[in-house]
Amino acid sequence: MPPSWRLLLFALLLLAGLLGCSKEPSAPPASAVASTIASPSAAAAVGEYLASFPQEGGVQGYVGAQSCQECHADQYASWHRSFHRTMTGLPSTNSIQARFDQTVLTNEGARYTLSRTNDEFWVQIEPAAPLLPGESRPEPVHVQMGLVTGSHHMQVFWVPNGMGNCQIGFPFTWLIPEQKWVPRNSTFLRPPNTPHRPETWNLVCSRCHATGTEPALDRATKTWDTHVGNLGIACEACHGPGESHRSLARTLPKPSSKPAGGANSVATNLAIIHPGKLAPAHASEICGFCHSMKWIGPEEHWPEKGFRYRPGDSLETTTPVMRPMQLDRQPWLDNLLAKNPDIFRDFFWSDGMIRVSGREYNGLIESPCYRGGKFSCLSCHSLHDSEPDDQLAKKGTDNRACLECHPRFQDGTQITSHTHHAGTSSGSLCYNCHMPHTTYGVLTAIRSHQVSSPRIADQLATGRPNACNLCHLDQPLAWSADWLKTWYGQPRHTLNEDQTQVAESVRLAISGDAGQRVLMAWHLGWAPALQASGRNWQIPIIGGLLDDSYAAVRCVAERSLRALGGTSPPGFEYFLGLDTRPPVRTQVWDQWFRALPPGERSRIPRATLSGAEDRQKAEDTFRRLQAGRAETPVRLRE
Repeated sequence: MPPSWRLLLFALLLLAGLLGCSKEPSAPPASAVASTIASPSAAAAVGEYLASFPQEGGVQGYVGAQSCQECHADQYASWHRSFHRTMTGLPSTNSIQARFDQTVLTNEGARYTLSRTNDEFWVQIEPAAPLLPGESRPEPVHVQMGLVTGSHHMQVFWVPNGMGNCQIGFPFTWLIPEQKWVPRNSTFLRPPNTPHRPETWNLVCSRCHATGTEPALDRATKTWDTHVGNLGIACEACHGPGESHRSLARTLPKPSSKPAGGANSVATNLAIIHPGKLAPAHASEICGFCHSMKWIGPEEHWPEKGFRYRPGDSLETTTPVMRPMQLDRQPWLDNLLAKNPDIFRDFFWSDGMIRVSGREYNGLIESPCYRGGKFSCLSCHSLHDSEPDDQLAKKGTDNRACLECHPRFQDGTQITSHTHHAGTSSGSLCYNCHMPHTTYGVLTAIRSHQVSSPRIADQLATGRPNACNLCHLDQPLAWSADWLKTWYGQPRHTLNEDQTQVAESVRLAISGDAGQRVLMAWHLGWAPALQASGRNWQIPIIGGLLDDSYAAVRCVAERSLRALGGTSPPGFEYFLGLDTRPPVRTQVWDQWFRALPPGERSRIPRATLSGAEDRQKAEDTFRRLQAGRAETPVRLRE
């Protein structure tokens, strides 16, 4: 390797070491990955390679999930099939879904050639740019892949950087629905051309993607000796450290037959936490430890020692949850807001409702149901008695969870008189109106966990779409305002011409900010919305979203296009912006128009623009709305 190339790698190694402690969850430049690994000879040494991983074990009081299996085989099995287990894991043919066989990727001046040998996954990194006259090509760098995070929506990969057992982000992500590699920086909703800092698993991700993490950062040397109870979210994340429980259980005589409870009933609850037997607030705090936007004070010494919180403790005494509407009661946030006065915009709507995934606890504690003292995460969710996709208990898949506190709606006539929808329709499912998909993360819309009611006033004040128009995509905002006034006596607000004449989903998809546009992109392919508002007319609107300046909006729009049976134009890749490819909106609209059955267009509501008799007039409206688009930069930090 020429000295100049070695010097560049060394400089970038220092850069990664300095920036690797950033809390910013973003992707590093591709060249930074090549520069932050150990030498090929070190990577080839099995002992050193294994030492480059954060180590399982060695955390006081934690014994690991395998120890629980001995007495709790059924619970272990249900946990093992959950996505909590696969939050982070070691690389293997069982854990890695991504394609590695001779796959070549390029990004920001570097070429990555992926390969696999049995259970070893490798990447060869070299410059992608052509050589300058007289320049010799440096030797490629070979890296053995480190940790893998995720198995549901996407898989994120990590490589050792030689600073203890620190792992930094690989600059590509495997999208599971699309079965393809994409640049890591195209999977976040953030302004185009935003500089990307390296992610460090030991600090940013280990907080919630591992159990009992002790990062053990040595600030003097910027090296890590991270240990965890388990990689991934395992038994002790919810039940607390199990060493004392295991010791006590082993001193008790084993029963002659397995009791109905599924484990040694004598040992149950000995020095262990059972979330289902805690008060609802304390049970929810266990989930809230990971699923919240919380304050990590300097006294917590998190990077060195890990968190003090353990299941059953009070979360508020260690890492209190941020509540933007109660700042007078949270003076510890003053310094944070003084340094970054706009930080809440990355996480919350302007009225304090959380808007990014992974912080559902923030929504729960602001709900009127929670203030009643009975409502908790376990009201709807169960890890051991649910499907892995959403961890919903059976009662959480319909209205049964709500009926526990609202029994009058067990009478079907009460439901229909309240919702003004047929009892069997999606409009009579409580959570579609009171927990709409106004939260965003991992390239999808997610239900708000702050129970609320649809109000036009809230949308006008915050920009958060109301539940009515998220289902009735073909109707203007004024239509929802009229029905909310008629049915529930809400005041009728003054609305402008577009809010009266243009379908709200269309208006926000074209003129909303990036956070609104990505929600509209998702809802344009949402099955209950298609049932309520018809299908097919959405395709021209989605065509416009395929040209959006935000990569995440383009990705979500392409998924909705597929849900409607459409296909992207040849050569379209969502992670390529208009600076590297021609626009496709007009092409998508033309293709849709040519395939439209005779007479079909006349049945499409004109408010959607797709049904306008005069296409030029619809085009003029589209351009006018686009010209008035809210261009305030949006960065939603998942």
